[in-house]
Amino acid sequence: MTQKPLLFTPGPLSTSATVKQAMLEDMGSRDHVFMKAVKDIRDGLLELAHVGKSSGYEAVIMQGSGTFAVESVISSVVGAEDKLLVLANGAYGERIAKMARMHQLHHEVLRFDEDTIVTPGAVEVVLKDDPAFTHVACIHSETTTGLFNPIAEIGAVCRKYGQVFIVDAMSSFGGVEMDMKNLQIDFLVSSSNKCIEGVPGFAFALCKRSELEKAKGQARTLSLDLYDQWAGLEANGQFRFTPPTLSLMAFRQAMRELEEEGGIPAREKRYKENKRLLDEGMAAMGFMQYIPAAIQGHIISSFLYPSDPAFNFGVFYDKLNSRGFVIYPGKLSKADAFRIGNIGQIFPEDIKALLKAIKEVLEEEGVRM
Repeated sequence: MTQKPLLFTPGPLSTSATVKQAMLEDMGSRDHVFMKAVKDIRDGLLELAHVGKSSGYEAVIMQGSGTFAVESVISSVVGAEDKLLVLANGAYGERIAKMARMHQLHHEVLRFDEDTIVTPGAVEVVLKDDPAFTHVACIHSETTTGLFNPIAEIGAVCRKYGQVFIVDAMSSFGGVEMDMKNLQIDFLVSSSNKCIEGVPGFAFALCKRSELEKAKGQARTLSLDLYDQWAGLEANGQFRFTPPTLSLMAFRQAMRELEEEGGIPAREKRYKENKRLLDEGMAAMGFMQYIPAAIQGHIISSFLYPSDPAFNFGVFYDKLNSRGFVIYPGKLSKADAFRIGNIGQIFPEDIKALLKAIKEVLEEEGVRM
């Protein structure tokens, strides 16, 4: 087994020792040190998105997983008279559709096959035909497969038709350069345990203030009220309910380490190199990818099962795990596949070690590619 387990997953991710160490000191939720850390995080997140308070944007931290923050946005900003268009080409777009159903929002779902991107032209046709739409929700990096949807082009369509654009950038923000204003994004959602390389515990929504203010009094839940969460943080720097103090302290350290690495451009470069090595190494062994290279992002890759009956994913997973390499099961509806993440505190030498382990396991199991 390796010295420590490495997570080749879309999150939670492998984190640095110093990020873990940042959680070793207990912290009160009203401690001045903690409250300053929260302010630093909120300001820093806006800087990463190339916006700020002076340009009319706000960062709202929400306790819970990324899904909590997505639901907070969906259930708070889509009003009773509004209509939401959900763009879905994977499990996470479908999850937003389920939220819309459960909160009884006026909505429709525009579906695409999970091995194809959302096409801006198709979005425009729907918006042009139905002027009742007010909001559009889209996944950026669809973790089901690893594809990137063209949010810049979709954002331009939303701007043309006066739509509020909501982007789930859960597994991409921090690992992809994103300028919220230029991309026409009104609400961008991500979480602590993704490309910024913190630990689980909270998520966040970066919001255009003028749209956030419209959400006052229209939330459908108490704990996920996006406007009230923001108003509380603005009023006294405190959370309405108990915050994940240690996760937040770890995240502040993770943000410092992102800056030390060279910011998002440097991290994106590392992740892309990880993916290049992974793709080349897996192809050399005979693995096929589920989606074409042209629409793939560099966050996570989906590989089809080998056709050899000797291949058993459970055995494959367990044997890699015993060597300290944790990969991710597939989530596809049309094919058997597994996923390997390229993000977190993993480096090219770790990718090479993983590839070596995969080759060993295939040989042990007698799998012919």
